[in-house]
Amino acid sequence: MNDLAITAGLLLALFLILGSGVWVGLTLTGVAWMAVSLFSSRPAGDAMAVTVWGSSSSWTLTALPLFVWMGEILFRTRLSQDMFKGLAPWVQGLPGRLLHTNVIGCTIFAAVSGSSAATCATIGKMTLPELTRRGYPEHMVIGTLAGAATLGLLIPPSIIMIVYGVAAEVSISKLFIAGVLPGLLLASLFSGYIMFWAVRHPEQVPAADTHMTFLQKLSESRSLIPVVLLITAVLGSIYSGIATATEAAAVGVVGSLVLSAVQGSMNWATFRDAIMGATRLYCMIALILAGAAFLTLAMGYIGLPRHLAEWIATLGLSKWQLIVALSVFFIILGCFLDGISMVVLTMGVLMPTVNAAGIDPIWFGIFIVLVVEMAQITPPVGFNLFVLQGMTGRQLTWIARVTMPMFWLMCVAVALIYVFPGIVTWLPEKMAN
Repeated sequence: MNDLAITAGLLLALFLILGSGVWVGLTLTGVAWMAVSLFSSRPAGDAMAVTVWGSSSSWTLTALPLFVWMGEILFRTRLSQDMFKGLAPWVQGLPGRLLHTNVIGCTIFAAVSGSSAATCATIGKMTLPELTRRGYPEHMVIGTLAGAATLGLLIPPSIIMIVYGVAAEVSISKLFIAGVLPGLLLASLFSGYIMFWAVRHPEQVPAADTHMTFLQKLSESRSLIPVVLLITAVLGSIYSGIATATEAAAVGVVGSLVLSAVQGSMNWATFRDAIMGATRLYCMIALILAGAAFLTLAMGYIGLPRHLAEWIATLGLSKWQLIVALSVFFIILGCFLDGISMVVLTMGVLMPTVNAAGIDPIWFGIFIVLVVEMAQITPPVGFNLFVLQGMTGRQLTWIARVTMPMFWLMCVAVALIYVFPGIVTWLPEKMAN
């Protein structure tokens, strides 16, 4: 049996098992077991035990459950609710007014969360009822929230960056630093779109609230201080070189616990729910990572990464053509898999090709995060769409349609970081010097 037939058979088995509803992690493990058993002389049980233990015991991976836990604490306490109160006075004078709280709120919360779904749910709980009550158009409220919540993946700390860093063996701290400017770029594009829409449809924008003086705005902004302090502690410790990503995650957990306790929003029930929510989410991610590591090993035995790299080399694609092809590939893949599964399933196969094409792995990591962000708002497996459907009761197709402008802005962001790669690489290089 030739390599193409083997690969096609394994891919068919993968999608059939996924389609039957089996957990992603177990599916990856099962397909890898079949590959090793049928096409390798190594005992499958021995290979699985070594690989699963190796992927699960990585010290770098320790940052992941800690950042997840920090996000869960913020999600369940008053820290997140105070953000809307602090942001609202400052955006009243902008075209689109309070719609910008979706973008700015998601940008701020992304800097202490790391999860797109958590960002969407947390900011949505604050802004959806408030903006709807004030008369803002529902399609703009939901569309901008769905798009802006994807910043939870791009602005550090980011769960998907940690997963990519482990899978591609790239510095997680450098990835975090590299995500700052692209994250701010994307947030600016979203806010720019809101302004453009507001100028074209002024009749749909509710009148501004009561005028506030500068001192009154500053007074309202006091509620932002705890979140700003937490962001400064987490990201500042990484950028200054004081702490690794894992140590900074521990700082974030302790800081969020202390701040929520000081505010009086932490109790035993909240603490228990936060740690159980983080445990459930991390166990799901860890199972996917372990299964993907085993499948990557199995693909190595078959020689798939080498053959794929050789095949792509024969196509004679230029760098930009390769990036376009990979963008389309990941957007299509995102219709069937969640972001973490996409990254861990493909990195073992794609990294040899990416390295051979001379693409910077740090730049490629940010590119991957951007295209995975697109997958968060594409049906049928767009996590942000699911979150918003549960919160609003709207049809998934309607939510996807009103979110399409945000999707196209992400495409613009990908084009911009390709044309101007310094947007990604400048900060990591500056920090290294």
